[in-house]
Amino acid sequence: MIDIRFLRENPEAVKENIKKKFQDSKLPLVDEVLALDVESRKNKTDADNLRASRNKYSKQIGALMGQGKKEEAEEMKKLVNEQSEALAAAEAKEAELQEKIKNIMMVIPNIIDESVPIGKDDSENVEVQRYGEPVVPSFPIPYHTDIMERFNGIDLDSARRVAGNGFYYLMGDIARIHSSVISYARDFMIDRGFTYCIPPFMIRSDVVTGVMSFAEMEAMMYKIEGEDLYLIGTSEHSMIGKFIDTIIPEDTLPQALTSYSPCFRKEKGAHGIEERGVYRIHQFEKQEMVVVCKPEDSMMWFDKLWQNTVDLFRSLDIPVRTLECCSGDLADLKVKSIDVEAWSPRQGKYFEVGSCSNLGDAQARRLKIRVNGKDGKYLAHTLNNTVVAPPRMLIAFLENNLNEDGSVNIPEALRPYMGGKEKIIPVK
Repeated sequence: MIDIRFLRENPEAVKENIKKKFQDSKLPLVDEVLALDVESRKNKTDADNLRASRNKYSKQIGALMGQGKKEEAEEMKKLVNEQSEALAAAEAKEAELQEKIKNIMMVIPNIIDESVPIGKDDSENVEVQRYGEPVVPSFPIPYHTDIMERFNGIDLDSARRVAGNGFYYLMGDIARIHSSVISYARDFMIDRGFTYCIPPFMIRSDVVTGVMSFAEMEAMMYKIEGEDLYLIGTSEHSMIGKFIDTIIPEDTLPQALTSYSPCFRKEKGAHGIEERGVYRIHQFEKQEMVVVCKPEDSMMWFDKLWQNTVDLFRSLDIPVRTLECCSGDLADLKVKSIDVEAWSPRQGKYFEVGSCSNLGDAQARRLKIRVNGKDGKYLAHTLNNTVVAPPRMLIAFLENNLNEDGSVNIPEALRPYMGGKEKIIPVK
């Protein structure tokens, strides 16, 4: 959410930003919110005048009563009562106008960074750099669930009977790799100076609307019936929510946190839930990184965050590339975003395994996350990035470490978490 003062002073810049995101249907919202803002400020001035006048007359009532001028005092009381009623109406109108302004401002997209490439959708994202040599082996790579089934490592049929499509049972060595990757990612981030955290897995609606757009909320979040609680789609939600309505001492910044959580997603409108696999599912686990920092440091942290993911995947012998998200592919709160994609030898192409986002002060403005600096209070900047999400990581891991005999190599970095195993052997 952008600052109303910025919109008031730079309406054309806001409109141009909307055009860059190919959301022309939102252009009328700028003029609508400006008109409401003018009305709101006038109403506030009227209310302030009524309040001052009422207070002035209220003080005169006591003086008139002391002078024995009861009739004049009673007339003054009537005037005060009339002004109180008018003030109550003005205050109610002000609350209504502010709510309308807030609802529109929540829909107007954040100002993107000038370095973001302009494009309509993810087909126009721009490759930045490749890390590691993508290899297609001489033997065929099976579909990832077929690889898992050779180890008796996955049971989709039972999961479907228990919970429906989009769920799975992982077992044996495959389940162990899953847990090992999470543990390794945790320690990897701790070694890079991040504080480990396990957050709440449910959050209230005011946190949900603070961390994401309405469109994202509708497509992703599961609501707990009868409660003001939602299951988190990623631990970023509760990790940023940790700072809601707080004033952070500047000398404690940056706050660099890495968090584990299960994640729950509707995946509404997405394709792939019906597919036999674990690429797009309703429930998975993830290691996340979140940073709260000073505005001047946010781009430096942005580069650090996506580099962490690249380094982790390369330490597990998985080739990756970074992809700059174009303007039309950016969620409304994001200033800039880079996806990390892993190489799939089976498909002969890269696929997304993580996304790094700089949200500027948008989340901080919604959640009232302020910093107490030497020159006064200001809004923090927030960033987030996927360290690793094992369902997709498992696909990349198994395909890139598969041998022709069906065994899977365990990279050296992961062996301490796998009981020292150098490879796992299929049972069928």
